[in-house]
Amino acid sequence: MPAVRAVIHAAATRVLSYGPMAPTPIETERSAALTGALAGKAATLDHAQIPADAVEVARHCLIDWFGVTLGGCREPAPSMLLDALGAGAPAPPADGGCTVVGRGLRLAPMDAALLNGTASHVLDFDDVNMSFLGHASVAVLGAALALAERLDADGSELITAFVAGYETACRLAVAIGSEPYVRGWHSTGTVGTFGAAAACARLLGLDPERTAVALALAASEAAGVKANLGTMAKSLHAGRACANGQLAAQLAARGFTANPDAIEAAQGFAALSGGTCDADAALAEPPSGWYVRDNLFKYHAACYFTHSTLEGVRSLRRDGRVDAAALDELTLHVSELELGACAIPEPTTGLEVKFSIAHLAAMAMLDRPTAAIADADAHDDEVIAVRERVTLSPGAVAGQPTAIEARLTDGSTARAAVDVNTPQRDLPAQRDRLSQKFALLAAPVLGAGRAAGLLDALAGLDAGVRIRDVLALACAADSARV
Repeated sequence: MPAVRAVIHAAATRVLSYGPMAPTPIETERSAALTGALAGKAATLDHAQIPADAVEVARHCLIDWFGVTLGGCREPAPSMLLDALGAGAPAPPADGGCTVVGRGLRLAPMDAALLNGTASHVLDFDDVNMSFLGHASVAVLGAALALAERLDADGSELITAFVAGYETACRLAVAIGSEPYVRGWHSTGTVGTFGAAAACARLLGLDPERTAVALALAASEAAGVKANLGTMAKSLHAGRACANGQLAAQLAARGFTANPDAIEAAQGFAALSGGTCDADAALAEPPSGWYVRDNLFKYHAACYFTHSTLEGVRSLRRDGRVDAAALDELTLHVSELELGACAIPEPTTGLEVKFSIAHLAAMAMLDRPTAAIADADAHDDEVIAVRERVTLSPGAVAGQPTAIEARLTDGSTARAAVDVNTPQRDLPAQRDRLSQKFALLAAPVLGAGRAAGLLDALAGLDAGVRIRDVLALACAADSARV
């Protein structure tokens, strides 16, 4: 079984108790000094060590991040958050202000990380990694970009920090396994905080010991529960991961203290979140060499666990094998991951639709677009009528393509199963597709010309490109304090 599928298969095969639990003792011989080992890897990572293709994927992550953040920057959740923060007047970078993407104002670095991190996740259109079981890029980049702007870092420094944070988050996720996610912890908010801390520690040039303290502080700040999926709180998980991770690194740089074994300690993060801490697995080389190589990009603005279903239903429609009018029943064979993350039966908002696999399958059956999902999609009578013919059949293997059976009124059956968990290795093709997605999201906010300029800057991000200059392109030329 491919490694990516093996990770998420484990989530579906566990028998879990959701009642009150005491922290489970961890296997100390397999978890000794994991915090320090992760810190050492992050602190000593050099840009020259990152293969060219992994650097290119990191640029793709940045292109995707700016697209989804611009697309989400005016949504209600970041707008309410901005009101709560009490935004100040625009200020030049020299005064310490950091760019609020898509808006004509600046905030303190941690506030900018919080706001941009929330905006980047609000559409649920951002990339994922199945080893992480969440959204590593949005948990890291909001923090790293704000701090890079404050420090006047260049493109190579940002990419190095991002990869350090991304790899740290994925390694920690592998160490603790899938049980925390299945129990209800949202990895983007929990594990993502460590990724943000590692990235910011790398930007600040912290040594391994201080980076370990940053990760230890992250252990006390990591939070996010899956009960809030389908609400504004989910995007706040990403924002808090960014702000808290940046805070952890900033405090560590100033000599703040924390237990340098806070991940693997008897009452540390691993024990409390899931009970396991496999340092051997965490520190082993990823199957493809770098976790960032296995990043998966979204082309539907919904929970990634619904994407195999969406692609499968759309394949039936493209092939002309199924028509909604002739559909008797649509059966989706789902695993515990889908049932635990995206099985809202009767969504009432656009955010809830993103976590309703049955509703999304009905939208796909009716050829409704899923690159943008609004509240009106939850109340579409035609979609609801088709949704009533969708059945979720449990027992599937997590990570395998979702098996779909469409039984038609004439008694025939059409089947599909589309794999969406294999990373794209044709990087020019991936960049082309991401560029199209970026333009659709960014142009309405920036204008087509400015969006194209930002895309060019991101595609060529390297040592000669200042992050301040890139972020300056991420606000419309005539943007006001909105």
